[in-house]
Amino acid sequence: MFDSKGLEVLSSAECLRLLAEAPIGRIVFTEQALPAVQPVHYALDGDSVVIRTTVGSKLAAAARNAIVAFEVDKIDSTYREGWSVTVVGHAEMVTEGKEIERLSRLPLHSWAPTEPTHFVRIRMEMVHGRRLVPPTPAPS
Repeated sequence: MFDSKGLEVLSSAECLRLLAEAPIGRIVFTEQALPAVQPVHYALDGDSVVIRTTVGSKLAAAARNAIVAFEVDKIDSTYREGWSVTVVGHAEMVTEGKEIERLSRLPLHSWAPTEPTHFVRIRMEMVHGRRLVPPTPAPS
């Protein structure tokens, strides 16, 4: 199925498969009543996106049951093809000890100089994606 702009509409299953492939995404949240975007490492955990952050970070402040968006994409500008997947859901800090212990085993690595110590979970309430398909050359 294609949207009105000619982009392929991806199924939920395909969106989840693509989410599992990409190592970095962007979380969109509200900071001081303005939109903010931050690149993050993440991991999928069932129907949730999980991110690690530090205490006192802007992201930690945004994760107090706020509605956030999370976006991942892969674009090849040379071949004019690629895809984008967006997740929308409530973000929450994970506070239960056994759950923190379990999430600590996820493959979440940080580039930050200090190791993140808190987990933010985004429960997927909406997932949608689009794929840019290069035009098929007309037969000669």
